[in-house]
Amino acid sequence: MTASTTASPWQGHDLGARTVSYTERDAILYALAVGAGADRLDLVYEERLRVLPTFALTLAQWAPDALGTLGAFDVTTAVHGSQRLVVKGPLEPSGELTMSARVAEVWDKGSAAVFDVEVSCDRFTATWSLFAPGGGGFGGDRGPSAPRRPDRPAEHGPTVATHSRQAALYRLLGDRHAMHIDPRAAKAAGMSRPFLHGLCTLAAALLPLADTLGAHPADLVELQARFAAPVFPGDRLALRGWTDDDDDAAGTGVRFEASAADDDRTVLSGGRARFAPAAPNREETPDA
Repeated sequence: MTASTTASPWQGHDLGARTVSYTERDAILYALAVGAGADRLDLVYEERLRVLPTFALTLAQWAPDALGTLGAFDVTTAVHGSQRLVVKGPLEPSGELTMSARVAEVWDKGSAAVFDVEVSCDRFTATWSLFAPGGGGFGGDRGPSAPRRPDRPAEHGPTVATHSRQAALYRLLGDRHAMHIDPRAAKAAGMSRPFLHGLCTLAAALLPLADTLGAHPADLVELQARFAAPVFPGDRLALRGWTDDDDDAAGTGVRFEASAADDDRTVLSGGRARFAPAAPNREETPDA
């Protein structure tokens, strides 16, 4: 924020704290909802369960919802613009997390505002960027520009096959906005039919991307991506990945984007993920 700009009254707003508990069943349901197969026993079987780090985002969904409830923006027109996640430690198969949340930034895009809602606890820090039409024009900073794709051919190209029941399953994990299940609500939001949650699309993309890189999806340590267009349940997605030349930390870094295979519309852009090195002597899941 520079001296010539004006801060939104929502910037820095404290959204409070909340303790959320979860069980092995919740973590397994999440893995199935984002596309893990029944043969991935380390993701869907309690005897050897590793929790996907993106499951944390379902536990923290209360924070962006709370900001909408307070009247910061019109919940019927605001959309989830992008997501960031920094993993501080693995999630246990079951347990509880105490999280605190605040409005970290409010960016002025002119005709709209972007609210960065930050949720933090000892296992992760997650940031929702919420695009709110009509909320801009207060004289604030425009914020960072969108990251550009690498100027070279992609080195990785896995695919993601979403399925027709995926949005119906994913909403059971906490995000029950009607536009993901009710055709009338979807049309009121400007969509032709119910569409997949952006966070479900993102997590579904990470599974084949990790496999392509030779990484385990539960070893994710950093993630960010923008939601460029909706995905409809049943869409097949084409992923493009580039080894991240800027990643000098230990592990595997990749930049990525995804597009719908039928019409090549970009649905995820500016993606970046980093996976920690696999732990030595970790038992691999046998083939089903």
